[in-house]
Amino acid sequence: MKKLAIPFLLLLALLVSGCNNTSTEKENNKNTNEKKSETITYESENGPIEVPANPQRVVVLSTFAGNVMALDVNLVGVDEWSKMNPRFEENLKDIEEVTDESLEKIIELEPDLIIGLSTINNVDKLKEIAPTVTYTYGKVDYLTQHLEIGKLLNKEKEAQAWIDDFKERAHVAGEDIKEKIGADTTVSVIENFDKQLYVFGDNWGRGTEILYQEMKLAMPEKVKEMALKDGYYALSVEVLPEYAGDYVIFSKNPDTDNSFQETDTYNNIPAVKNKQVFEVNAKEFYFNDPITLDLQLDFFIDNFLGN
Repeated sequence: MKKLAIPFLLLLALLVSGCNNTSTEKENNKNTNEKKSETITYESENGPIEVPANPQRVVVLSTFAGNVMALDVNLVGVDEWSKMNPRFEENLKDIEEVTDESLEKIIELEPDLIIGLSTINNVDKLKEIAPTVTYTYGKVDYLTQHLEIGKLLNKEKEAQAWIDDFKERAHVAGEDIKEKIGADTTVSVIENFDKQLYVFGDNWGRGTEILYQEMKLAMPEKVKEMALKDGYYALSVEVLPEYAGDYVIFSKNPDTDNSFQETDTYNNIPAVKNKQVFEVNAKEFYFNDPITLDLQLDFFIDNFLGN
């Protein structure tokens, strides 16, 4: 009888253990599903909208992929500009490229949140797929924009912590740079895109927010006059010297004709003669999300202070 009791007790223990494991697994699944199904109310620029409290499958149709990545939220679809960004390449290699027209592909991705600019098409159709939040570019400053995305993703504290740290780092770097080059020394940001030269104001990516808003470096008067209002200004090679600062950040497109750099007009610009033109890969420098801003800040520190 005693010999039979031991296997019986062992079997009973295994059955109880199995039931406990099953119960625990069911409870964990229940908690996970409940967490996924929870929502928060986000006060968007178009009014309140119910969004996931813990989004798992986000589609970004314009501009904000870096903001979402910086907050460690999972992406399943992004716009072509984000996809072609070398800085994002490793993180986005398995992520689908989508547009506001590729509705079927977006449906297949089963997003629980869609983010884009206010200029995207098919907003009403996108809202039928998942909660869709759009932002008007420039309606708020670039750091407030990141904070808003933090609120949308239920990660406001994380967004604010990064903002506070970034502002402090940029301020310190700006003071060091002004001490080295002089407070009145001017800096301009230019780019050659689709055979057209542009100069930028203080809120159009390419590091302009850091240089002018955070570091408060000086902008050439001609740039203030023509580029501040719209954020950018198209110009010809002939007038480029009027817009070139003592230092020039050249956001260079590798697939665009940059032969203007071989002209006498360009090579006679003082910043060029003084080797004070810092070239960057435009595809990495377009945006003003935390990942790109950290890259830009490190670049400015290395190039202004590295010598």
